[in-house]
Amino acid sequence: MNARTDLELIALSKHYGDAVAVDRIDLKITGGSYCCLLGPSGCGKTSTLRMIAGHERPTDGNILLGPREITDLTPAQRGTAMMFQSYALFPHLTVLQNVAFSAQMKGVAKAEREARAAQLLDLVAMTPYAQRLPAALSGGQQQRVALARALMTQPQVLLLDEPLSALDPFLRIRMRAELQRWHRELGSLPPGRPKAGDTPSGGRAQPDGGPITFVHVTHSQEEAMALADLVVVMNHGRIEQAGPAREVFEAPRTEFVARFIGAHNVFDTPAGKVAVRSDRCQLQPLDATGSPDGSGLPVQVRAIEYQGAQVQVHVQRPGAGPAAAADDAPEGEDRVAPWVVCLPDARFFQAPVQPGDSLRLCWAPGDAHALAA
Repeated sequence: MNARTDLELIALSKHYGDAVAVDRIDLKITGGSYCCLLGPSGCGKTSTLRMIAGHERPTDGNILLGPREITDLTPAQRGTAMMFQSYALFPHLTVLQNVAFSAQMKGVAKAEREARAAQLLDLVAMTPYAQRLPAALSGGQQQRVALARALMTQPQVLLLDEPLSALDPFLRIRMRAELQRWHRELGSLPPGRPKAGDTPSGGRAQPDGGPITFVHVTHSQEEAMALADLVVVMNHGRIEQAGPAREVFEAPRTEFVARFIGAHNVFDTPAGKVAVRSDRCQLQPLDATGSPDGSGLPVQVRAIEYQGAQVQVHVQRPGAGPAAAADDAPEGEDRVAPWVVCLPDARFFQAPVQPGDSLRLCWAPGDAHALAA
């Protein structure tokens, strides 16, 4: 690969009988970028990934990789590689043999394929484990081996299917940082083969080729925000919004995006629905004057969650019961009441509130973001 190669989906659809998994989506992913397909279970993100990989045939539409139409090509012909959620390592092969396996199937000489496999194991810091079997590795180590094996084919696009979902929370955070580093290192290598002995990026060997596009499927908002240059929020087989992480968070386009991306409250106003970040909302006594927007909503505290640096106060309309609160929460949202106010711990403990307290919920007009109907 000698240049950045964009990946483009054009009116792409996938039907399973009468069920529509992906509904005529259009998307362009800049070559060398990190894209996260984000959404709840059943939104179509994994079906989209599998169509890009060639493991599912589209019902309609086209897939382009640079100038090439790859819609009808086999997975091996596309210039893509997929890292499966289960890692799918061969239990009877060593780490080195697992990484070299695709090259072995192509008839590459043993010395050449093992040299390249060793280079990739160095990239993912797994050289000391080259002769171990997968059963002797931790989940994070198996993930590194699976990544090295996927890179063995020198893909233009690396497809990651929920790569962090099986890891414990601490390791998940660590592996997020590793994914960022791998993407950065793989993207920093100039076109062409490195010179002998040339090991950019802190002395660690890198594979041949130019920038690699990462397409990562996840249901974790935090994961997508932390990793992606391009966040694509999907729902019911369609793209609700696509853009840089900060743009999606600061300016959600629809009510679904505002609720699913998290840290937003949605309110009905005379001008239509608006989203307000939960850390921009304020709680005041019912008899307080000078609310930021000149009004506010009467609410009752339902629950309080202490989270260390911050405290989340869940509030609802006075008199609304638990069932009403649950009915108000859309799919993908985890809260015990319709609205959440996120307060720094110091501010909360200056004037703490208790479940059952009656207050006024308010926000500044400039913090309200209008949502599409």
